[in-house]
Amino acid sequence: MRVFVKSYGCSTNLSEGAVLAGCLARAGYELVDSVSSAEVVVLNTCAVKGPTENRMIEISKRIASGKRLVVAGCLPLINFGRLQKEVSFAGIVGPGAGERIVEVVRRVSNGERVVSIEEAPGLPDLNLPRVQSNPVTSTVPVSCGCLGSCAYCCVVFARGRLRSYRVQDIVERVKRDLASGLREIWITSQDTACYGKDYGSSLAELLHALLGIDKDFRIRIGMMTPNNAKNIRMGLVKAFQDKRIFKFIHLPVQSGDDDVLKRMRRFYGVDDFRAFVSSFRARFPDMTLATDVICGFPGESEEAFERTLRLMKEVRPDIVNVSKFFVRPKTAAAKMEKDFVPSSEIKRRSVRACALAKRLSLENNLRWVGWTGEILVDEVGKVPGSWVGRNFAYKPVAVKNASRLIGKVRNVEVVKAFPTYLAGEVV
Repeated sequence: MRVFVKSYGCSTNLSEGAVLAGCLARAGYELVDSVSSAEVVVLNTCAVKGPTENRMIEISKRIASGKRLVVAGCLPLINFGRLQKEVSFAGIVGPGAGERIVEVVRRVSNGERVVSIEEAPGLPDLNLPRVQSNPVTSTVPVSCGCLGSCAYCCVVFARGRLRSYRVQDIVERVKRDLASGLREIWITSQDTACYGKDYGSSLAELLHALLGIDKDFRIRIGMMTPNNAKNIRMGLVKAFQDKRIFKFIHLPVQSGDDDVLKRMRRFYGVDDFRAFVSSFRARFPDMTLATDVICGFPGESEEAFERTLRLMKEVRPDIVNVSKFFVRPKTAAAKMEKDFVPSSEIKRRSVRACALAKRLSLENNLRWVGWTGEILVDEVGKVPGSWVGRNFAYKPVAVKNASRLIGKVRNVEVVKAFPTYLAGEVV
């Protein structure tokens, strides 16, 4: 039986998709690289935003008749009703299905229609097989779910409350990955800063354990909410002093206005965000800061939006993921109709925020021109003969070289800057 597996969305979802493919391959299914070649199609979906959900629905609808479609991931738990109305599927399974996917595909192959949805399922075994798409990078989920109750977020309905893997289990998984030749470890979760709070551990404790592995590798830490990150700040600063941790922080602020943050149910203020960034920059002045901003949350006034722009200018993040507010089903924000911002105004604000983000990114990147140092090459470039590596601050540096550089460490000089990457030459 030929199966095509495709994943969308966050790094956690992509990691879970690699496990789905690995479990199916171990069970004897033939993995193919196109829908047209497949008998069963597994779409591992995302539905964090309205446009993303629409895209998932449209992709699902385009699966040709005669193919048995299994819809996996977050969409089934976020909007199962819409799937039932609009998509002709043979099977449904929620996020983190792990080896359960084998039984679902087996039953679908036999002509059954299967709905296998568990709210807040258990954690899949970290030892499950994976189809590794990148020969350098391993994405390691450290927990599932979160401790937040953000008014705009529907992911909690799919992934539930926090469930963390134990420190030693994660350390053993990373040791196996490093032994297989992987060099770059992505620590991922819905909120890495709340890792371990369900059983008395912490992200700082986990990092300390990982840094005890006597190997040369790199760690990239995924998104942290400011309120949970500030509680472990000193432990994080200590861990970040190790050269094996990329000096990269993803700390979503979402708004520069405290009243909007309260309406969003974000458990921090703008000053908390500022203080965390300042304390890290004091120790790591060349660090890369990524953040997120939502434009047009219900009740966001023009002045509140301007405060967000002023905060961006003040803090000068390297990366700003700008999102327009979209109503998501079953969320608290969906009940704020009287405070909805007109869609035309949301679009106008997002255009302004995106333009500012692009300008700040370019200005920040221009400071790197002339820098020389090491990069770990972890991607094949988009241009033939090009490669992309990351320096100590996780800045992407593109180089051209006839030799295969993937997985290699090279000294480079940055010769040109663009808003999203640096161009370098091997020296």
